Formats: sequence, C-alpha cells, structure tokens
Amino acid sequence: MSDKETPVSKIMSAPVETITREATASDAAQRMREEGINSLLVTTNPPGILTSTDILDAVAEGKQTADLSVTDLMTESVESVPPELRVGDAAEMMTTFGIKHLPVVEDGDYVGMISSTDITAQLS
Repeated sequence: MSDKETPVSKIMSAPVETITREATASDAAQRMREEGINSLLVTTNPPGILTSTDILDAVAEGKQTADLSVTDLMTESVESVPPELRVGDAAEMMTTFGIKHLPVVEDGDYVGMISSTDITAQLS
C-alpha cells in the first residue's frame, strides 16, 4: 500500500482533545501548549475548531485574547472525515478548503484528528 493509500486512522492523533465554548482563548492556548498540539475541537453543536493559528492571528490583529472566548476565534461547522479515508484524499481536502486540521468521525463520534503535519510526515 502506498503512503497516499494509508487510511487516516493509521496516522491520526487520538483521542481528540476538546475544549468548551465557555473557555477563554488563553485557556485554549495553555491547553495546546500542555498537550503539545495545535488544535482543539470545540464542543458546540455542530462542533467548531480552534487552532494555534486562530490565536496567533488574533494577537497579530491586536486583540486582547485573554478576554476573548473560544467561540470568538473558532471556525464553525468544520469539515470532517471518516477513519477509512485515504491520506492522499485528506491532503486534497485540506488543499481544496485551505485548512490544516480535519477531525476524524466514526459512527457520529469524534475519534481523532489528522493534521497537515501528520500527512507531511506520512508522505515524506
């Protein structure tokens, strides 16, 4: 099986790290640093995603991130993929949508997260 044919379930990060909508951007940044990750699934309905880039962009714009909630910065209604999706197809989705993280969903449950970094490591 070529690297592009590998299912995302083989290289995803699991379990998915989540954060509540009530948390602050500072809480999220601290959590990402502690966990060594760059994204958190936000437990809204439908779920959102907050990435380290979202927080960096807010800081660059001069926003006081300590005062902002996760929902002020998150991306709503994120794209997601099934665990059997091939890595090559996930890479195409990320390129098409201009995103770097895709939650992996199985039977309605979030079971992992695949990032562009995961894909780059797999394909290099």
